[in-house]
Amino acid sequence: MGKKKAKSESSTIALNRRARYDYTIEDRLEAGVCLQGWEVKSLREGRAQISEAYVIVRQNEIWLVGAQFTPLTTASTHIHPDPTRSRKLLLNRREISHLMGAVDRQGYTLVPTALYWKKNRIKLEIGLAKGKAKHDKRESSKERDWQRDRQRIMKINH
Repeated sequence: MGKKKAKSESSTIALNRRARYDYTIEDRLEAGVCLQGWEVKSLREGRAQISEAYVIVRQNEIWLVGAQFTPLTTASTHIHPDPTRSRKLLLNRREISHLMGAVDRQGYTLVPTALYWKKNRIKLEIGLAKGKAKHDKRESSKERDWQRDRQRIMKINH
């Protein structure tokens, strides 16, 4: 019988926790990412940061800007990696036109929320979001604290 490979690591490469704090995310889409070979190798090592990244629409294409993929020191010597280059996102035409309409007409923002593996492919979760005001941020932190306290009280009572 063949041995099954144990899945010891999570499929999540990077999360953007700040996005859930700064924005109200109303819709999520999954997009593929155009990458170079050295970028895939560094993502296998988990060397990615998307907290400062954002997604823009340029010439009917969707681009990930500001994501940092730290190159490995063992990468090939004949290439000069650019860790913060813009990367094209792969979506179908209908999804792109939906996002363009939401950003242009309705004032939404595109925010990368997660970078993960899915069937040996790297996917980026994009959130269609609206910015939160300062009082909304305080309200969400109060709600989070209350949920934590409620769980603690329920645990003590049981």
